Amino acid sequence: MVDLSVDLLGMRLENPTVLASGILGVTKGSLKFCARHGAGAVVIKSITREPRKGHPPPIVCASGGGLLNAVGYSNPGYRHAMAEYEDLADVGVPVIGSFVAETAEEYAFLAEHFANHLEFDAVEIPLSCPHTPGYGELAGHSGTDITYEIVSALKASLRAPLIVKLSANLQDIGPVAKAAEDAGADAITAVNTLGPGTCFEAATGRRVLGFGFGGISGPPLKPVALKAVYDTFQAVTIPIIGTGGVSTGQDAVEMIMAGATAVGVGTAVVPRGVEVFRKICEEMKDLLAARGCSSLAEIRGKAHEKQLVQDLV
Repeated sequence: MVDLSVDLLGMRLENPTVLASGILGVTKGSLKFCARHGAGAVVIKSITREPRKGHPPPIVCASGGGLLNAVGYSNPGYRHAMAEYEDLADVGVPVIGSFVAETAEEYAFLAEHFANHLEFDAVEIPLSCPHTPGYGELAGHSGTDITYEIVSALKASLRAPLIVKLSANLQDIGPVAKAAEDAGADAITAVNTLGPGTCFEAATGRRVLGFGFGGISGPPLKPVALKAVYDTFQAVTIPIIGTGGVSTGQDAVEMIMAGATAVGVGTAVVPRGVEVFRKICEEMKDLLAARGCSSLAEIRGKAHEKQLVQDLV
C-alpha cells in the first residue's frame, strides 16, 4: 500500500496536492469544495490591504496548451476577508493564507492586522506576479535584497510559518531562495506564473486579455517550474512546494523527484475538473507501486542522486 501523506511545516497532509492560490480559493466555501475533492491543503486567493477591482476582463484565456491570466489581485480587502475566513476549523484540511503588498511595511501591517487574527496553518506571500503594477516583479520584488527585506519584516510580525512564492522568470532562483531562507522563510513555493506573455485575436489583431498581457500557467510552465524546484532544492534546506504545470500523477512525481515536499495544483482544475486532486493522487499511487515504493520519501530528491546524473552524461 502506498502512503502519500507528507509533513509540511508541522501540517500533516493526507496527500501532497495543494490548491494553488488564486484558483477557486476565493471563499471559505470554495476551499471546502476542493478539500472534499481530495486536495491535501488549500491556499486562499491573495488579499490586499484595500479592496481591488483588478484588471479589466477578459482576465483569462487559453493559449499554447495552457492558460494566460491577468487577474490583477481582485479581492475585497483584508477587512472583508477577515470575516470570510474567520472560522476555518471545518475546511477539513490545512489552510494557507495569502496576502500581497507593495512595501515591506505594508506586508508587516497585513501580518499584524490580518493573518495573525486568523487560524491559518501557514501564510504564503507572492513576490513574483508578472502582470500587476505595484506588486511582485513589476515592483522589483523578485531580487535577493528586497526578498530579504520583505521576509525579515514579515518574520518580525507574523505568527504562522511563512512560505515565499518565487518567480518563474528568475534565471538563477537559488540565490533568491537562499535570501528568503536566510531572512527566516520557512518554505518556498516554486514558482508563480511565467511571463508576461500575450495573445491576439486572429481576425482583428486585438489582444485578448483586457490588460493586454498576463502570466503563463499550465503545461507550458512545467519544464521551467521543474528546473526551478531542482535548483531551489540545491540552494536551501527548507521545504519546497513545486508549482507549475502539475496536471497528472506523473507531473507530481517528477516535482517530488526534483526535490518538492508538496505540489501546487491550479490550472489543471480547468481541463480535469475539481476531481483533479484525487485523480493525481491515484495516478501517483499507481506509479509508486510500479516502482516498488511505499512512500514519497523514497523518491524525494531522486533526481539529485549522482548515479542518475552520471547515467545522463
